Amino acid sequence: MYKTYPFTLEDLPYAYDALEPIGKHHQAYVDNLNKALEERKELQDKTLEELITSDVDVVKNNAGGVLNHDFFWRAMVKPDTSHIGDKLTSALEEEFKSVDAFFSMFEQIALGRFGSGWAWLVKDKNGKLELVSTPNQDSPLLTGKKPLLGLDVWEHAYYLKYQNRRADYAKAWWSVVNWDRVEELWGA
Repeated sequence: MYKTYPFTLEDLPYAYDALEPIGKHHQAYVDNLNKALEERKELQDKTLEELITSDVDVVKNNAGGVLNHDFFWRAMVKPDTSHIGDKLTSALEEEFKSVDAFFSMFEQIALGRFGSGWAWLVKDKNGKLELVSTPNQDSPLLTGKKPLLGLDVWEHAYYLKYQNRRADYAKAWWSVVNWDRVEELWGA
């Protein structure tokens, strides 16, 4: 899915000013990963998915930062232009009782992450939908789960607009979710 070293920042599938907040953290992960890999030639032929399992922390953390942010930006579209399809709605209702309950549980996962990390909707190996949280730049891929939707709950993702109101950020984020992409990744 991903190419190998040297990594580059991917183009967004929308205009840079289409969404808020936009920052420079993603580029820093790309730059730091490439810098770390300059010295570790034995890792240069690895994909991001392979690098997140590295035992070299600077490689693992920066590869996770690139991977998660690539995923995050692709999970969004211009506000209020994407809606949950019938099949995914049914699956969410089956697993979480209702779409509103899913939203609420997802937001609780986001709010419950102490410190920096991510909230995720994932699909396990049996196709079951689950909500999980990962610390720092860890990916659900590390536990064999396929990410379908991920919310960055690092403070830098929301602080400029929402200050310490992570809950407001999580609620507002639903208006920019790219449900077509979620359904495509889900594979129903």
